[in-house]
Amino acid sequence: MALEQLTKTTNPKPQDLDCDLVIVGGGIVGATLACSLKGSGLQVILIEAKTLEAAATRPQAYALSLLSGRIFEGLGVWDDILPKISQYHSIQLSDADYPHILQFQPEDLGTEALGYVAEHGVVLRALQKSLADCPNVRWLCPAEVVGIEEGESAVAIRVKMGAEERQVRAKLLVGADGARSRVRHWADIKTRGWKYWQSCVTFKIQHEAPRNDIAFERFWYSGPMGVLPLPGNRCQIVWTAPHADAKALQALNEEEFIAQLEGRTGGVLGSLKLVSDRVLFPVQLMQCDRYIQSRLALIGDAAHCCHPVGGQGLNLGIRDAAAIAQILQEAQHQGEDIGKHHILKRYERWRKRENLTILGFTDLLDRMFSNRWFPLVVSRRLGLWLLANIRPLKIYALQLMTGLRGRMPKLVTSNKD
Repeated sequence: MALEQLTKTTNPKPQDLDCDLVIVGGGIVGATLACSLKGSGLQVILIEAKTLEAAATRPQAYALSLLSGRIFEGLGVWDDILPKISQYHSIQLSDADYPHILQFQPEDLGTEALGYVAEHGVVLRALQKSLADCPNVRWLCPAEVVGIEEGESAVAIRVKMGAEERQVRAKLLVGADGARSRVRHWADIKTRGWKYWQSCVTFKIQHEAPRNDIAFERFWYSGPMGVLPLPGNRCQIVWTAPHADAKALQALNEEEFIAQLEGRTGGVLGSLKLVSDRVLFPVQLMQCDRYIQSRLALIGDAAHCCHPVGGQGLNLGIRDAAAIAQILQEAQHQGEDIGKHHILKRYERWRKRENLTILGFTDLLDRMFSNRWFPLVVSRRLGLWLLANIRPLKIYALQLMTGLRGRMPKLVTSNKD
């Protein structure tokens, strides 16, 4: 079914709707959950505020971990995604003007690659395509959730589509609607965390380097810079700096900006050309007090946000989706009510601690490297030396970065990269 046909034919009639599960948020995380439930016997409604085409046109690109790739392989969408994205075969970590560079290689893990970089539309369109012929998943889009009422046996969601409003009743509501989640707000779930003193400028460049399969994490006293390879000798760059500096970088004319960028990247990419707008966003760390309550669960950025250093954010959400899908299917097979608190608690126990580990890891990296305090400078450079020279420590860090530590979802294939 074509994308346009999907949008038109899945708009429901004005009467109320009943289903097992409502997912609010049709981005990559929400669509991954829906794909994970194909053929499960659960009736799923996916509510998205934009049209499907508009939802897929965001300009972002993301680092995808090895585990995320294996999850997509298990969902049957990887063959559609992989030819359109980049693989990186080396990760290089450097600290300001310190001359030694820590390098990770595929042989450290026994894999062919260390990760992938994908543009938003490539991944989301593959998931949308997979759901187009799925009889147990129905889209409501563009649609807006305007009210939620929890009952003992179901949750009622009021949905506005154009001038019409209707009610959807479900055993379970899953919020996959991002860091400003309205589902979380309506559920009155509190969050903990803080906003950093930094913002990120993100953009794409084209370069002339002979290799385009290296992911760089270049730490500097003002903040890290992630450089991720994209097809066509392009890179997605996330440049972290104090708020005022980041705004100044965004405001520079292109020639001055490129000159500063070439200086910060040390000339390793050769001549650079800006090929996208510069987008500015503030950085925060956030973890919900709880991921669940009766008949409701949160996944992805609705439940947690981390510093972009290391490119972990989206990957955590993909793992959330695979984990809760497994929990729900196991409950369904046992004849259990998927909205019950004790069922959802299994998901929270699985993912909350693992996510907190990554949140803490990214926070530590940013704080350790984004300063000039001499004892920390010495400590972090000693840490880089230890990682380079103590193989078990190096492998542990790499497994953490690639998602290969922790509990694996059952849908992950046994095939290696």
